[in-house]
Amino acid sequence: MTALRRSRRPGRTLTRLAILVLVGGYLVLPLFAMLEFSTRGKGGSRTLDAWIAITRDPNLIEAILNSLGIAVLTVLGMLLLLVPAMTWAILRVPRMRRVIEFLCLLPLAIPAIVLVVGIAPIYRFLTPIFGGSIFTLVFVDIILVLPFAYRAIESGLRSVDVITLSDAARSLGAGWPRVMAQIVVPNIRGGILSASVLAVALVLGEFTISSILSFNTLQVVINLLGKRNAFVSVAVSLAALLFAFVLLYVIARFAPGGRPGAQAAEEEG
Repeated sequence: MTALRRSRRPGRTLTRLAILVLVGGYLVLPLFAMLEFSTRGKGGSRTLDAWIAITRDPNLIEAILNSLGIAVLTVLGMLLLLVPAMTWAILRVPRMRRVIEFLCLLPLAIPAIVLVVGIAPIYRFLTPIFGGSIFTLVFVDIILVLPFAYRAIESGLRSVDVITLSDAARSLGAGWPRVMAQIVVPNIRGGILSASVLAVALVLGEFTISSILSFNTLQVVINLLGKRNAFVSVAVSLAALLFAFVLLYVIARFAPGGRPGAQAAEEEG
């Protein structure tokens, strides 16, 4: 029986390797194509003019900074909204968990164009208050990321016994702010990181709402650049993809205590 299993291992290894090569080629080849296109010059030469132009375009730099600022504020707003609400529902009002789930998943059923038509009148009311700031997009972006962030945070809350941990902390004299900051949040750090990454990726890739509301975010400026200079547009798109990849790698590699159980199992194996 053992010999039969060993004889099957080379076949499984080759299958996994073939799948890895196919998937890797499917994902990596377009990136190389984008790099090749963005470095094309006259007469078949190679040039970095498109990449240099990225640092010289003030509108593009402003759009990148605006999109990063919106992403940070969206992540903070989403976490401040979801983590306490979901935790409180588990601890005090379990019947509200279905209601929160329904409200969080509802944006998936509403097309972005319909959502922006309904939100546009609200922005007319917000303009006199915030002065038409681009950071008012944070409100609608929080709504957009709710379905994805909810699932990530929910998986983190399901992986720990929040009720027992909070009751133990409360019995030792800890207040609710301390329970949230020192008990709940550290134990669902993996879910929070996943929700944050999903929120950042969605904000950096959002185009429809910011375009209709006439805000110059990263994707809107890339679209405008594509109409004027396709090489710069492709270079910016590739840079954005590489930034997202680096962000995911850093969080997965250097996040402290993301999956201690899985890490211990791997070390034992």
